[in-house]
Amino acid sequence: MSKRALRVGVVMDSIADIAFKKDTTMAMLWAIQDRGWSLVYMEQEDLFLQDGRAYARQSELYVHRDPQHWFDLGAPAARPLAELDVILMRKDPPVDAHFLNAVHLLGFAEREGVLVVNPTRALLECNEKLFAQQFPQCCTPTLVSCSEPVLRAFHAEHGDVIFKPLDGMGGSGIFHVQSEGRNLGAIIETLTERGQRQIMAQRYIPEIRDGDTRILLVDGEPVPFGLARVPMAGETRGNLAAGGTGVSRELTARDHWLIEQVQPMIRDKGLLFVGLDVIGDYITEINVTSPTCVREIDDQRGTDIAGLLMDAILRRLG
Repeated sequence: MSKRALRVGVVMDSIADIAFKKDTTMAMLWAIQDRGWSLVYMEQEDLFLQDGRAYARQSELYVHRDPQHWFDLGAPAARPLAELDVILMRKDPPVDAHFLNAVHLLGFAEREGVLVVNPTRALLECNEKLFAQQFPQCCTPTLVSCSEPVLRAFHAEHGDVIFKPLDGMGGSGIFHVQSEGRNLGAIIETLTERGQRQIMAQRYIPEIRDGDTRILLVDGEPVPFGLARVPMAGETRGNLAAGGTGVSRELTARDHWLIEQVQPMIRDKGLLFVGLDVIGDYITEINVTSPTCVREIDDQRGTDIAGLLMDAILRRLG
């Protein structure tokens, strides 16, 4: 299969609205086009199922490295997803019912032989915050609950706690509650929707001042440089979407130990592109939906992470 030009589809948020300077999906699209493969563009709402087969309204896509004109789209046409060799699922969270339904539809294409990256079963199984909890030796003390008394008891035990939703992204909905417990009741009530929604509480990791590091794994192998996302003054969130500054750094011995803990399961699930979030000595999240930070690392280190992913896709296709 590697001797012919592949036909690759991408499911993503509106390409017209991306942040051109840092969008990771753009790096992937350039890498695909540079190899002479053809590109097809879809948004989540374009997917549909008919008589047991997955289809989508698909548009031919051409990408450019021009910040004023970074794409051209052909006229959309409904076609079977099975006509594609590969589909990149790059729709950003939240992982809500619409996202999960789209993943289920992509599963029908998978059954017809299309390689979906990442695999649909893994996307359905691996909540980005809960997945990390399968490796408790790698995590700071953590609680998942919707019960106010249970959440309050965790705060009373640890004193300095981060509360966050299970389905957010970009640092949205994250609260830092220190020992005095200011606004604790209101925060728990809001995040849990009055006890109806499970949330996560984690003991605060003070090393966040030095940055929340994104470590990327391609087919289970780490990129040798991570991106430390350093919070701006007065913030506890290092996410770039929350104003953090990205500084590339080499991986440490502790980083490699953390990677070794998760590698067997990541490989077992067939995950081709994964982002570990590490603060200090701990993994806080394992991102499998649409990991980012490729452009920042490439710009600072001269790497070609999207190229590594395309090589991994070719190996997977055989």
